[in-house]
Amino acid sequence: MTVCGLLKNSQEPVPLQSISVDVVVQGFVADVVSELQYKNEEKNPVEVTFVFPLDDEAAVYAFEGLIGGARIEAQIREKKKAQEEYEDALSEGRQAFLLERETDTNDIFTCSLGNLPPGGEATLKLRYVQALAPEPDGAVRFVLPAVLNPRYVPRGSEGDTVTKHIPRVPKGKLPYTLSLSATLESSHRINRVESKCNLEPLHYTAEDHTAAQVSLAEGHQFDRDVELLIHYEEVHKPIAVFEAGKPGAASGSLMGDPALLVTLYPSLRSAPKPGLSAAGEFLFLLDRSGSMDTSTDYNVPDAPQRIQSAKETLILLLKSLPLGCFFNIYGFGSTYDSFYPQSVEYTQQTMSDSLQRVKALDADLGGTEILQPLKAIYSQPCREGHPRQLFVFTDGEVSNTGEVIAEVQRHSSSHRCFSFGIGEGASTALIKGVARAAGGSAEFITGKERMQAKALQSLKKALQPAVTKISLSWDLPSGFEAVLVGSGPQVIFEGQRSLIFARICGQHQSSSASEGSVALQYDFQDQTFTDMVKFPLQAQESNRLPVHRLAARTLLQDLEGTGEKEEEKRRLALETSLSSGVVCSQTAYVGVNTELGQTVQGPLVHRDVPHACRNIGGRTAGSRETPDKHATAKERRTGPVLQGSRRGQEDGLVGSRCAARIRRVPASQLRVGQARPEIIDDSLQGDFSDPGTLGGPWRRSGASPLPVAGRSPARSEWPDEEEPTPKKEEPPLLRLVSLQNADGSWVLDASLASLLGLSEAEVMSKTPKQVPPNVWATVLAVLWLHSRAVEQREEWELLEAKALNWLQATAGSQLADCVKTGNAVLGSSVSPQAFGL
Repeated sequence: MTVCGLLKNSQEPVPLQSISVDVVVQGFVADVVSELQYKNEEKNPVEVTFVFPLDDEAAVYAFEGLIGGARIEAQIREKKKAQEEYEDALSEGRQAFLLERETDTNDIFTCSLGNLPPGGEATLKLRYVQALAPEPDGAVRFVLPAVLNPRYVPRGSEGDTVTKHIPRVPKGKLPYTLSLSATLESSHRINRVESKCNLEPLHYTAEDHTAAQVSLAEGHQFDRDVELLIHYEEVHKPIAVFEAGKPGAASGSLMGDPALLVTLYPSLRSAPKPGLSAAGEFLFLLDRSGSMDTSTDYNVPDAPQRIQSAKETLILLLKSLPLGCFFNIYGFGSTYDSFYPQSVEYTQQTMSDSLQRVKALDADLGGTEILQPLKAIYSQPCREGHPRQLFVFTDGEVSNTGEVIAEVQRHSSSHRCFSFGIGEGASTALIKGVARAAGGSAEFITGKERMQAKALQSLKKALQPAVTKISLSWDLPSGFEAVLVGSGPQVIFEGQRSLIFARICGQHQSSSASEGSVALQYDFQDQTFTDMVKFPLQAQESNRLPVHRLAARTLLQDLEGTGEKEEEKRRLALETSLSSGVVCSQTAYVGVNTELGQTVQGPLVHRDVPHACRNIGGRTAGSRETPDKHATAKERRTGPVLQGSRRGQEDGLVGSRCAARIRRVPASQLRVGQARPEIIDDSLQGDFSDPGTLGGPWRRSGASPLPVAGRSPARSEWPDEEEPTPKKEEPPLLRLVSLQNADGSWVLDASLASLLGLSEAEVMSKTPKQVPPNVWATVLAVLWLHSRAVEQREEWELLEAKALNWLQATAGSQLADCVKTGNAVLGSSVSPQAFGL
């Protein structure tokens, strides 16, 4: 089969014409109908494959098509049977399509449309329901993903990924467009809707602003994620949604009984600030694969590089840790390493040493293999009295998602995991899956979003108690019983919401009782809270059933996990998927037109529908370019085929040459730590010892066969020297943070004075009498934070807490005079209350 890393000026028309999406958002739930329109303008019949991403918390539940005037409604089948049925239809010349989820991940689906005759048109309609998560400011976030990054396949991995052969086209050149309209419904008032995309004005359809409509502006090119941020009033108030069962479904089953969704999104902002307890082991696992050396958003010219953003975040996290805790930093790619053989105590010395090493980190470890470093972390014994907290930073492009999540799940009782997906295209299945498996939280960073704020929010969660001991007490009329679906929530951190599903079983004993209630009780910081929610026990029947579909997805997540009785879980998962229509790893949707009487004539041609490629460094990712004098030495060395695509160069993905066949270099021929190159046909292979041929020298000289704690693998030794890269000046806040000591204080020196806009002599001359220099320096630093970096407060709150604790223990009665004098020196007006005075 002809394979392309990039499809630039294709001579072959692409069948996909347009995508239209209709969304209904009810509180924290979105019901989506996506319509894909195809037309075959070729002279031969074609089989079209379109791969698309969905959020990990989405559940596909219906699929239908209109092909040549004939409507085909797909049926859910066991995956093997669906594939056989699809292939049989193709071999007999009948029209068919197949929808399935990629093996080992929850967030990639592939739609195959077979035997579309010349001039034939087809419309496919996909329906799915999705649970929505809140942003730190309380906005409920709906995303329609556009970017589907190729997933890195670990060495030795069997099988293939559905994204491997999908072509890419330059930005703005997609042959199809997207239209999207959203209907918003809520029991709370809708304040506003925000988006990075251009929207038509918000139109309220209810006088009390509990219903509204919004749509994308015309002409939207589907080359970036579509994001809607919906702001509700009283968003923290619990909500209960009652939904009648599916007509005709058996009573006593998940789909036949009524279902209830209770949303718990507690407001913990009034709780005390997290203490700076020394308890805790904090482990940071940083993706250092080649793809991290790219922008967080290819459509935003000044968006930060992924690796740089991650390094700045690590610096802030390091500085925010409390004295006496334990920590370690791991990096991973094709291999992995760690700063220390095991976690070390957080002191001034270990913090300073680690800070310098973080600044020297680079995206130089090849591919993206996260499973082995996780196993290495879990092989280390936990420290008694220091609960383990794991922070994972990755662009989330792996194919063995299921194995990774299962490994985290096996150790969920001994740690919490906080995960961060960097850049568009990060796998929601991976990022959300590892966080959910270990009771943590997941965050996504795209565009100009600062990773630091979200990472510090997660650190605050790790430092403070979470909502625990969640229980539900039901008050239902006689004859009714509530049965939880799934295991139910175990823990909720600040800023998280929990969706609780239950089946309402039984029959009315009295016609007068038409209402039920549930009391949600939970503990937080040694206090017990109770919220009461009432709900009607009558609801209109509906064929969309979003609550039931999400309940089925929740149950399937529990059943498809690993553990005891795995075969029994697989059987129950298959039954749940077939009865609910929610696709799982064992099922697929197949639709066959059995009424077509005439066999399609001509050879069947396979066509992949392309995705937009990314722009890297001013060039199109994957494009074939000749070296130029302005390219860096490293870029010139990579040769003409892979140049211009760091992802291809480092993560082992193909560059271009559309007519070339691709094969992978066997894992046995790769050295540890080496990226997996793609070799373009035997006739195009280059001498890897010659920098002028394809790919340049791939071997890492001096690469260690095993991870070495305390140092990174040796950098590649290239024939010519690296051209110096101009050093980017650190942001002022990061400079100030870098100067802070582990105990929270600052030293009065020239570096601090320069940041304050003064000379060292000026600062010294203004020191209040009998005040130690470090006390004076620390007061000035805190004043600077309040007056010059107030918009980044979330990033320095923990740093400030350390500084204030140190000041209150050291400055004593001199603190008030220092604050007054410091305000005068800096020209600020920070209230003494900020210092606890």
